[in-house]
Parts: sequence; structure tokens; C-alpha cells
Amino acid sequence: MNDWHLLSLTTFLPLVGALFILAIRGDDPKVVARNARNVALLTSVATFVVSLLILVAFDPSSAEFQLKETASWLPGTTVRYAMGVDGISVWFVLLSTFLTPICILSSIGAVEVRVKEYMVAFLVLETMMVGMFCALDLVLFYVFFEGVLIPMFIIIGVWGGPRRVYAAFKLFLYTLAGSVLMLIAMLAMYFQAHTTDIHALMAHSFPVAMQTWLWLAFFASFAVKVPMWPVHTWLPDAHVEAPTAGSVILAGVLLKMGAYGFLRFSMPMFPHASAVFTPLVFTLSIVAVIYTSLVALVQNDMKKLIAYSSVAHMGYVTAGIFSVTTQGVEGALFQMLSHGVVSGALFLCVGVVYDRMHTREIARYGGLAGRMPRYAVVFMLFMLASVGLPGTSGFVGEFLVLAGLFKVNTWVSAFAATGLILGAAYMLYLYRRVVFGKLVREDLMGILDMGGREVAMFAPLIVVVIWMGVHPATFLDPMHASVAKLIDNFQLAKAATSGLSVAVR
Repeated sequence: MNDWHLLSLTTFLPLVGALFILAIRGDDPKVVARNARNVALLTSVATFVVSLLILVAFDPSSAEFQLKETASWLPGTTVRYAMGVDGISVWFVLLSTFLTPICILSSIGAVEVRVKEYMVAFLVLETMMVGMFCALDLVLFYVFFEGVLIPMFIIIGVWGGPRRVYAAFKLFLYTLAGSVLMLIAMLAMYFQAHTTDIHALMAHSFPVAMQTWLWLAFFASFAVKVPMWPVHTWLPDAHVEAPTAGSVILAGVLLKMGAYGFLRFSMPMFPHASAVFTPLVFTLSIVAVIYTSLVALVQNDMKKLIAYSSVAHMGYVTAGIFSVTTQGVEGALFQMLSHGVVSGALFLCVGVVYDRMHTREIARYGGLAGRMPRYAVVFMLFMLASVGLPGTSGFVGEFLVLAGLFKVNTWVSAFAATGLILGAAYMLYLYRRVVFGKLVREDLMGILDMGGREVAMFAPLIVVVIWMGVHPATFLDPMHASVAKLIDNFQLAKAATSGLSVAVR
């Protein structure tokens, strides 16, 4: 299957669809919009089908990069077009291709202005996301990593809420500030190692003193993307102002880019610095889990509450990664996948009632169970998955992360566990206020339950959430070899650099 160039096909197929959409012409705007939606949906579904072939061709027993593709790119330099996936990145490719058609389906009826441009922006965004998870060259990674920002900036800035321009620029400036430092660090790595090949850079031993500065530069970019406390403030604004589909991709995939960066760059390339700064990451992660959970408890806006819950859930991810235990790292990866599906579904749940009532204020709802029973059941499932109910995807990731943390530091594990209680508090509070109680508002009396399109939108998400909760081995098995290699190399490199630093003293 490697001859099929599956990674390049998955990455650039959405761009082909975008070009087709740009070529659509017509006198009737409604016909043009409908055709643009159909092409975007067809392209995104085809991309997901192709991405499934990546999983079929993937060998879970191997820790090496697979389905590799290389081609010369910039003559006179080591920069190449290099693509490949391992057990860490393969699931994120599928997560990106899985959520995109659902987002496009959710946009039908919700976005009526500049539909053609909206669909183009989403397909370009999909190309950037998939390319970033497949890139095996430092420069190529940076191009895709930063390229994601452009379509997301446009999606929020053009189709967002009343304060969309403010939110879009805040997202752009926060991300750009960290990425400039990362670019400088990448140049330093190139001049030190004389290569931009990610696989070669993982094997290269950077000087201990240099590792500290490189780690901090990468951390500046990845911490904003996760986002970690205290550089998380762009996220609630971006979520509140973004259209529903924009929030789904933002929470489902874009937040995972920072954590993926830690696993792909910080841990394997700067092991000594990662070990030195682990207490800092633990501290920031615990603050994120507890503080943002408390902030979520006092929110009046449904989207803001879910946005703050995302910061708390990603706090588990960063803590799990830096525990450098098998359970911790695999739990963090599983939690990222689970959060991608569950938080995306929760934003879609908000979008369902927002499309009908055009408000996200929690106090404006109540008693929806009587008028929208299907919606109440779907919302309940994803709310319980977010809380971490056994049998759902949320339980497995959090359990593994806490088990991994407990091996390293019982206090960190104990503080992180408080997030489970707080998470249950704010999610149950949201559900009770929106779904239960008496239906007293007259404008809610005629609200309609979910239709066929919305049921089709949620059905695959429900299947995945339950599948991940009941049979997590399906998702954990392909990770084992790559995670084991990451941890072994980290421990060896850390021991080597520690011995070197002692010898220098």
C-alpha cells in the first residue's frame, strides 16, 4: 500500500475538493451554496475513507515511522518533503479526518453566508491538520503547524459571533508569539545538527545547556496551543465567537497539536531539559485542572463552560505526558482522542439548541427533556463521558493518567483527581439547568427535537465514545510500541546527559 502514497493522498485530497468548490459558478446563490456543501461533504468523507487505509496498512508491532514518503524540496539544503506516521501520530490523522465531515454536516443550515468560502476554509484546514501530524521534516512541520492558524483565523473572523474579530486576533497573536520563538529554536537546531530530519534530530544529542533554551522556546509555542494555564485565555474567547463547527475542530484537533509537539519534540529531543522542567509542567497542569474547573462552575455561557473544561482536561494530558510512564503517556494519548470526540460532541450539542434559540445562556433554557427527548439522551451520554463514567472513553484516559502519575508522584495524582469531582460538578450543573426542570419559557414551547441530519451527525460520535470505553485495546494496541520506544529513549538519553553534566562539573 505504500506505493499508493496514502499519507500524501489523505493530506492533499481536501485541497482538490477546495479547488472544485472554487470552480463552482452559478446565478442562484442557493444552488451554488448547496453544491459547495455537497462537494465539501463528499471530499471529506472520501478523505476519511482513505485515512482508514492508513490504519489498515499500519503495523502496530513496529515502533518505527511507517508509510514513509520522501522527495527533495529545497535544493541546497537538507529540507525535504518527508511524511510518515507512528503509533503516536496515526490516531490523530484519523481524528482529523473523522471530525471534518461531521463539522461540514453540522454547518448545513447553520452557515448561510459565503458558504463556498466557508467550505474551502474547512478543507484547507483539514489539509494543514493532517499534514502536521504526518510531517517528518522540521520545516515541513512548521509550515503545516502555522498553516492551521490561517483558515481558523478566517473561520472565526468571518463567520463568528459579535466579537469575532477580537477573538480571531487574540488567537493569532497568542499563537504567533510562541511560534516565533519556536522558529528561532528550529534554526539553532539546524545549525547544530545540520539536518531538519525529525528522525535524525531525535537521535542527535544536543548539549545540555542548549537543551534548556530549546525546550523553553518550544514550550512557549506548545503551551499556548494546548493551552496551558496561564496562556489559556484566548481559548474561551475563540470558542464563544467561533461558529459551532469551528469550535468542534478547535477543541477536537487544534488543542492536541501542542501536546503532540511535546511528544514529538520536547521529550525525545530535549530529554534532560524535559526532566528538569517536569515539576513546572506538573504545577501548571494541576493549576489548570483545579482553577479552570472552578472557573467553569460559575459560567453563564454554555460554550464558555465547555471551553474551560477543555483546559482542565488538557491539564491531565500534559501531566500524563511528563510522567514518562507507560500508563501516563498512553493515558494522555487516549485522553486526547477521547477529548477530541467528546468535547467536539458537546459543542455540537450546544450548536443544536443555539440554531433554534440563538442564545447560549444557560439561564435561558430548562425543561428540554420534555420537548427534546432524543437531544436529552445524546447530551447526557456525552456529558457523562466528559465526567469520566466507566464504559465511556473519558474513564479510560483519566484512569490511566492518574495511575501513571501515582507511580511518579502521589501528591500530583491526588490533586489531579480533584478535577474528577469538580468536572462532575460543573457538567451535572450544566445538564440539570438545561435539560431538567419545568419548561416555563414560552419561546421553548415550540422547540423541535433533533432531525435526521443531526442524528446522523451524532451517531458516529456515540459509537466511537462507547467503543473506546468498552474496548480501549483497539486504540491502545497501536500505541504500545511507539510509546515504549519513546520512554526507553528518554530514560537512556536523560541518563547519558545527566552523567555528562556531572562529568563536566
